Amino acid sequence: MRIDIITVVPELLSSPLNESILKRAQESGHAEIYVHNLRDYTDDKRRTVDDYPFGGEAGMVMKIEPVYRCIEKLKSERDYDEIIYTSPDGITYNQHEANRLSLMKNIIILCGHYKGIDYRIREHLITREISIGDYVLTGGELAACVIADSVVRIIPGAIGDEASALTDCFQDNLLAPPVYTRPAEFNGWRVPDVLLSGNFAEIERWQDEQAWSRTKSLRPDLLEGVER
Repeated sequence: MRIDIITVVPELLSSPLNESILKRAQESGHAEIYVHNLRDYTDDKRRTVDDYPFGGEAGMVMKIEPVYRCIEKLKSERDYDEIIYTSPDGITYNQHEANRLSLMKNIIILCGHYKGIDYRIREHLITREISIGDYVLTGGELAACVIADSVVRIIPGAIGDEASALTDCFQDNLLAPPVYTRPAEFNGWRVPDVLLSGNFAEIERWQDEQAWSRTKSLRPDLLEGVER
């Protein structure tokens, strides 16, 4: 899978995209992640990527020309399944969307900045708008990192234990059950006996019950329309 990220602050992406699972996935060839500095696609000495909005509203707006040039250059080199814009008013990102994106071959993520981008970009170039939550960030770089991390980690072979990704929270609209490790008892606090029993059928039943009860208690919205 290839992910191209377009940004005006590439430095923000350097560390998160080159550590842990993302680093290993790139080194093993399971993912390619490229960062493109939008200022490289400007045509003035100051490398200007923003301008005042028409109508006199406060704030600055990302200019259409450099974004268009960058996206068109990338599209001339390969086909893209999605061109994503990180936006507060996009669809709310979740595990189902991460699963969907993980099946794609090439995607572009355009990081929003300033007051936003010239709306013509959204009308004519963007195929998907994504929000990672109902709050506003200084820029879309952190959102792009969230999307890249959540997508790459579920690509087969990207992590050592593929079964682990399949049992993550939200994969089946349920929160994960509690997990424990050694020692079996600490400070008088004991691991549930069923997990020490070696009875895998009982363990699986317990985990399923815990996942369901925790979801019902903490995130009942996930169970809407789900029967048990």
